[in-house]
Amino acid sequence: MSSTNSSLTLVLASTSRYRRELLERLKLPFQTVSPEVDETPLSTEAPAATAARLALSKAQSVNARFPRSLIIGSDQVAFCEGIRLDKPGNHAGALAQLRHASGKTVSFITAIALLNTANGRTQTKVVPTEVRFRKISEPEIERYVRAEPAYDCAGSAKAESLGIALLESIQSADPTALIGLPLIALSEMLRNENLLIP
Repeated sequence: MSSTNSSLTLVLASTSRYRRELLERLKLPFQTVSPEVDETPLSTEAPAATAARLALSKAQSVNARFPRSLIIGSDQVAFCEGIRLDKPGNHAGALAQLRHASGKTVSFITAIALLNTANGRTQTKVVPTEVRFRKISEPEIERYVRAEPAYDCAGSAKAESLGIALLESIQSADPTALIGLPLIALSEMLRNENLLIP
């Protein structure tokens, strides 16, 4: 690892292929590991607090296995008009989410945490993204879900792919936050740990 902190291993506490592909953009070697975390939101918890808590919990859940590492945890909570949007999981779920989102704004709250297991330091940041869906007709929804079954994406649309055609606008300080890993925030955190990027 080309840095002044090359003795530390970079670990992504996630099995998400989207997060792995995003992290690969930074051209740093890293390992991936599956975190063991109960992702159930607390009843009185705001979405940003849920995302931040789970991001840090994911990093902390694997820290015993990586004693000299920088561990990345990330979590995203999506909601529309007070209704939380989880991964739809199937065709019917995706159709229902897109019907609900049609003509509305969906808020995606993405949190990232970086844990240095060598010294115990943690950094966290929450990055909000506001996604405005255009009015989508029933045939358009059906065609989209058949063409791009985004069953593993909260909101049921992949903005980085064909799903962009369903949207009116995206507002965010970091376009990668919507996909699941805010690289601008992560890059700053890694620089704080004396990793050179690039």
